[in-house]
Amino acid sequence: MTAPKIRKVAPTKDEIAAMPPFVGLPLQHIHIPSCREEFAAAAAEIMAAGVVGFDTESKPTFVSGEVSDGPHLVQFALHDKAYLFQPHRAEGLPYLIELLRSQQLIKAGFGLRSDGSHVRARFGVDMGGVVDLNHVFSHDGYHREMGVRAAVALMFRQRFAKSRKVTTSNWAQRELTAQQQLYAANDAYAALRVLQALGMEKLAYS
Repeated sequence: MTAPKIRKVAPTKDEIAAMPPFVGLPLQHIHIPSCREEFAAAAAEIMAAGVVGFDTESKPTFVSGEVSDGPHLVQFALHDKAYLFQPHRAEGLPYLIELLRSQQLIKAGFGLRSDGSHVRARFGVDMGGVVDLNHVFSHDGYHREMGVRAAVALMFRQRFAKSRKVTTSNWAQRELTAQQQLYAANDAYAALRVLQALGMEKLAYS
């Protein structure tokens, strides 16, 4: 008789609260392209990296039945920096869409099914090269929706801070605050760090 599969347990909220903070990217390592030349250079560097941390942000909806027209921000994190693409900058859209569609660029993040749906609705393309870390942890016996906070706590014994005020802020505004930049960049950066800790090449190219 086959033994039942044991469900693994992620750290609790109380356990996470007692952990030292996760050290993410500083503001000076976060870049927001604003012209064609900057978008071209950023896209080339991202493609050359081959594997990046990925996330998107959308302006929240507060009215019942209201449909989001996001994503309003798309984040790509490398090992030492992050690029934040704002879709309202039309000169950057061809580069952004190329990155999103690319099967060669591995994009690792948490809960990417939702991000993929928003990308398809807004840009009319399907994301390629996606590694959803929630699925990775689920296959290993953890709860399906692990999330970045629990994953960082599990892998590094560190507390990944997430501010609800920043989470629900206006991601569609043209000038992002420093707090928004740090939050968005490090969501993607933490995903990359987790992927690396799990064995990046093995997971990303399986």
